[in-house]
Amino acid sequence: MSSSPIKFSSLDQPLFGGLLKGDLVEYLDFVADRFVPVLAGRQLSVWRILSRKGSKDSQDPFMQKNVPKYTPDYVKTVEVWAEASHRRIKYAICDDKQTLMWFANQRAVEYHVPLYLGDHFGDDHHQTHMVLDIDPPEGAGFDVVVGAAHLIREALAAAGLEGAVKTSGAKGVHIFVPLEEHAPDDVAAATRAVAVRAEKLGPGLATTAYIKAERGGKVFLDSTRAWGATVVAAYSPRLREGLPISFPVPWESLADVTPADFTIRTRFDGDPWAELMPKPQRLPADLVAEGHTIPVARVVAMHEGKRRKRAKEEAEGS
Repeated sequence: MSSSPIKFSSLDQPLFGGLLKGDLVEYLDFVADRFVPVLAGRQLSVWRILSRKGSKDSQDPFMQKNVPKYTPDYVKTVEVWAEASHRRIKYAICDDKQTLMWFANQRAVEYHVPLYLGDHFGDDHHQTHMVLDIDPPEGAGFDVVVGAAHLIREALAAAGLEGAVKTSGAKGVHIFVPLEEHAPDDVAAATRAVAVRAEKLGPGLATTAYIKAERGGKVFLDSTRAWGATVVAAYSPRLREGLPISFPVPWESLADVTPADFTIRTRFDGDPWAELMPKPQRLPADLVAEGHTIPVARVVAMHEGKRRKRAKEEAEGS
């Protein structure tokens, strides 16, 4: 494959949240050596912002999975059949800095990856991490997120597991537990079990209720980041005011920060995500077995939604 130097354009053009395209390019250039290993080998989805022709304004952000026809040949791609849209999608695989900087020039702000390596998800492509996503209720402070995160940490420790935590770049945090190879259904089951155990440790603070109306103002412990789910990558900027980044934080420092503390203007030494990440671990059999007795949250919510719809239709028809 051929490659050539990237000619960056319109670096002084407004991007988002009062920042310029050049600010994004500068940050991604700075973080590339730490960021590319997080993205490498994984199908990449990005949120892009295009400029309006003849205007200094930007268009609305949009999610891009399928790479455009003008993608240079040095960008590695894989084609995957998308069952939902009944078509083949050509994903980029960002294995090098040149690819990352090409995306920067394309005004790609957010970078989302699946939890498996390779061109498809199946028995031969295992989930590399168990992930729990902690989402605060509307209007809550970051302190409740910290409290819920430590419930997860306590539940993991009781199971002999250890995870690393990063801000989501929005309002919550993500907890990653690196795994040895397991069957996908077992990883999903263990994730549910950890969330339920954490909920029992702090029932007044956290909930596993998937339906928002049933959460009662508590922090949501989201255990649905399994199978083919994606998550925003560590070090990725987010489409929020000031362009915060999803940033790794030591457990002992979590109570002293907020997600807004880390932005594309943040400069740091080393590779904290790699440094804080434990070694791959084996899931305990009892955790997996317990998880298989817990219904999948999305399936429960889907059935509940159908039940409520039927009840409403019956009430209106009576």
